[in-house]
Amino acid sequence: MKNLTLFSIFLSLFVFGLQAQNIKGVVLNELNQPLEAAYVYNLNSETHAHTSENGLFFISQTKAGDSLKIGLLGYKTSIVQVTDANDLNIILEEKVFQLDEMVIREELNPVNTISRLDLNVTPVNSSQEVLRKVPGLFIGQHAGGGKAEQIFLRGFDIDHGTDLAIGVDGMPVNMVSHAHGQGYSDLHFVIPETVNKIDFGKGAYYASEGDFNTAGYVNFKTKDYIDESSVSLSLGQFNTLRTVGLFDLLENTKNQNAYMAMEYIATDGPFDSPQNFNRLNLFGKYIMYSPENDKLTLTASHFTSRWDASGQIPQREVDNGNITRFGAIDDTEGGETSRTNLNVTYDKYIADNTTLKANAYYSKYAFELYSNFTFFLEDPVNGDQIKQKEDRQIFGANAAINYSTFLGSTELNLTSGFGLRHDIIDDVELSRTLNRTTTLENIQLGDINQTNIDAFVKADFEFGKFRVAPALRLDHFKFMYNDELQTNYETQSETKTIVSPKLNFYYNAKDNLQLYLKSGLGFHSNDARVVVANNGKDILPRSYGADLGTIWKPFPKLVVNSALWYLFLEQEFVYVGDAGIVEPSGKTRRYGLDLGLRYQINDWLFLDSDATYTHARSIDEPEGEDYIPLAPDFTFTGGLSIDDLNGFSGGLRFRYLNDRPANEDNSIVAEGYTVADFNLNYRMKNVTLGVMVENLFDVDWNETQFATESRLQNEAESVEEIHFTPGTPFFIKGIITYNF
Repeated sequence: MKNLTLFSIFLSLFVFGLQAQNIKGVVLNELNQPLEAAYVYNLNSETHAHTSENGLFFISQTKAGDSLKIGLLGYKTSIVQVTDANDLNIILEEKVFQLDEMVIREELNPVNTISRLDLNVTPVNSSQEVLRKVPGLFIGQHAGGGKAEQIFLRGFDIDHGTDLAIGVDGMPVNMVSHAHGQGYSDLHFVIPETVNKIDFGKGAYYASEGDFNTAGYVNFKTKDYIDESSVSLSLGQFNTLRTVGLFDLLENTKNQNAYMAMEYIATDGPFDSPQNFNRLNLFGKYIMYSPENDKLTLTASHFTSRWDASGQIPQREVDNGNITRFGAIDDTEGGETSRTNLNVTYDKYIADNTTLKANAYYSKYAFELYSNFTFFLEDPVNGDQIKQKEDRQIFGANAAINYSTFLGSTELNLTSGFGLRHDIIDDVELSRTLNRTTTLENIQLGDINQTNIDAFVKADFEFGKFRVAPALRLDHFKFMYNDELQTNYETQSETKTIVSPKLNFYYNAKDNLQLYLKSGLGFHSNDARVVVANNGKDILPRSYGADLGTIWKPFPKLVVNSALWYLFLEQEFVYVGDAGIVEPSGKTRRYGLDLGLRYQINDWLFLDSDATYTHARSIDEPEGEDYIPLAPDFTFTGGLSIDDLNGFSGGLRFRYLNDRPANEDNSIVAEGYTVADFNLNYRMKNVTLGVMVENLFDVDWNETQFATESRLQNEAESVEEIHFTPGTPFFIKGIITYNF
């Protein structure tokens, strides 16, 4: 037995030695910028690899004389012969994007490759469109354009981010224990022209994603460089103005990139009471590559915004003609907010098969919002206006090491990571106010300290066409709250640790057919004020989910992705803003079907569509009273896009959201809508002229709707009915851009 064990060890070392011949290299574009996710395939040994964010690759079982095939969608495929063991430097030439060249088996993440196609064909030009690039995700604005949008995904009314983890360049966007709601995610600090990649996933199957990753996650990656500098000006109805500038600061400087971007927006909106909205964004990014292809990235950004709002208006006042659809009951709503971000990222090539990615970030954030949901229900004299305010600092860091090796003939990719986030939130306030000037009563006022430490490990075993990816994540939370309305000083605190396992399977049945089964546990945290008040109960309710899906190319120019999915949530959170509390609403169950397709009709014309059906119900309620308010059960989006047809680009897009229950027994219904948008651009050398039309057919639609009990000043009794914010009517603007 002892001799057999020694023989096994010797054999394993011998096999590993045979496989230890390997080559590393870097893949660049014609501007000498690294290309991420390029596929490197050894035509002789049939081993393969993908390039990292730095453009680096490491491919095993490769020796002098072998031929490597290197490909990436949007670039010409290159075949190079390995002449010696020196590092390879490969340049790929950019070309027209051809969907028929996509091979699903070769893609690192086929679904995200599809989103890269969408972003390439129909670039985003507003913060709202950034989120709409995620298939099946809908948003709605209901506070004058300056507040974070309401989000809908997979049968969730996510509010402002309670069940969707959102990040930018490794920095979290979700705000824990926010004055206006748990998970509040304001993406308005992102200048859309700087977005390079959208990485997203539905469900809670990803070890690197923690708090709020129940329905899914979305991570945005900004551009490392810009091809050319540009300035743009757009003018439209409702006194709308937007100007954007992107400036290359280090043209043709080897191993360094730097650019700066600026955005300014102002509009009154279509409302009877002008929004007086404005926003200023500043963004800068610097990148340096070392001789060893290590990468250091410095990013800084600042945004500030202020606005007035008409809020949600009661349907009865529109029906009786007292106000128009764009009128107001209390037009003193509105607010102001700002955020400053500093982010340092380091990508280190430790060894041929080991890489490190780390970042550290700091955010300074301020928020002040005035709302009136119920008008004169609580205070028949002064009205029910409230103020929500906070000042916050966020300190954080993340690090992950990726290691690749072989266990016999099985390829193993192992990633382990660590993260820390610490929020210091001063003077978190909820007060009753009058006309935004007079504070009538402080309902809540205090300071929050909240810390989240996480660690994860995930493995990826590849057995030919079959891949297994188990993972484990650990999160530890510390909640602390000091109530300033109490006479005696006291720090209330709670701690909680949670472990979230994941297990995913992938099978490449053919080159262009992938089947997968994803499963995992996720969670969303509760507000620190609620956590300490409830003595630690319902701190981190779990989600349990699974996806069974396919990504398929039945024809060369057609990609179809589909998924049957299930999600159980231990505790749903409903934030009641005017009371400053989070109401638990019990266990919920959702299941449904996602279906999407991308079809390239010819070199310049693309068709896309995405549909989601969801059955969403509360588990603990009797049948007929178990509806989840505002949970969409069917959404459908799609469009036709033109990409570079003799200088022309643009498209026609639509989105459909069906009727959905506004309360638990479906006696109040939030009406659905279908809205179409159109844009067309024409480039003449360095000048691009464009026109954009929102709501092309000028339909009446409600962007957000709520079943709310309210009372007007002249009413004796309150009424519960739909209160809504109207969607934008026909809106046209012209754009001129100069590139240099």
